[in-house]
Amino acid sequence: MDYKSAGVDVEAGRAFVQRIKATVERTYRPEVMGGLGGFGGLFSLPTGYKEPVLVSGTDGVGTKLKLAHQMNRHDTVGIDLVAMCVNDVLCGGAEPLFFLDYLATGHLEPAQLADVVTGIAEGCARSGCALLGGETAEMPGFYQPQEYDLAGFCVGIVEKSKILDGTQVKVGDVAIALSSSGVHSNGFSLVRRIVEAKGHGWETELPELGKLGDVLLTPTQLYVKPVHGALKAGLEIHGMAHITGGGLPENLPRCLGEGQSIEVNPGSWEVLPIFNWLQREGEVSDRDMFHTFNMGVGFVLLVPEATADQTMAFFKAEGLAAYRIGAVVEGRGQVLGIPE
Repeated sequence: MDYKSAGVDVEAGRAFVQRIKATVERTYRPEVMGGLGGFGGLFSLPTGYKEPVLVSGTDGVGTKLKLAHQMNRHDTVGIDLVAMCVNDVLCGGAEPLFFLDYLATGHLEPAQLADVVTGIAEGCARSGCALLGGETAEMPGFYQPQEYDLAGFCVGIVEKSKILDGTQVKVGDVAIALSSSGVHSNGFSLVRRIVEAKGHGWETELPELGKLGDVLLTPTQLYVKPVHGALKAGLEIHGMAHITGGGLPENLPRCLGEGQSIEVNPGSWEVLPIFNWLQREGEVSDRDMFHTFNMGVGFVLLVPEATADQTMAFFKAEGLAAYRIGAVVEGRGQVLGIPE
């Protein structure tokens, strides 16, 4: 007996690392020290900070991976993985510095997993952070053949005086929604249940959408570069929220200060067609839609009333639809106007 006969191919693992080396290295920032393959990734802190604070976040892609497995398409979920982490770190005002991934599989399929890493590298490149390292674990008997799981970890940096922690938010601040690219990476357990219950396949062509699987695999929108572009342009932002699991009701209160709520007008932005289709097919209540999905809003900024129009114009020029969806009011951390 040997390790290979037990299902773990060490040589394939080494070959895989060599295969992805160039893809990973194209994400490197000047602060990266050393190369791929060490026991730990080395990264020097950027200069110019007086009181640098590190901000970290970790996440996965959830059961959206089931769809990737079933469609045998693996080039987008890596972008999702990065987006779920860097968008979270961004909410504190931080600039993402580097990213690490953990990829576990039942059997190492180099071409399949190279597609995954290519997506991760693409997400890092679009966010300006380095793919500093990762771990690929071959675990036969634990994961099914052809299947894998993903997790990611991001570290960012922010000047201590510029941390967004809710204390800057004021009653009267305007909530500006930045559009999502689709379902993103939350709610896929309900998505899959609806699709299966109604007898659809991922190849189903929908007149208003196109191929269902392609629409659902659209990767999560990355907000890092446009938001930091706004900050560098001098636009004042008091708070940010990444709209993930739990939708607007769960995530908007996380960026508020004490004694504050947000009043939202649900008719003030474009709900993407995929959400209308899911609600119709699954006969899902308004409440469950808003508490499960992003409903077309991927990120929310809280800004002063005086600069709201200027801020929306900036993001529209960046190619992101922006909507004035509500305002901060006195309250107890609630989102008013959303179906309860």
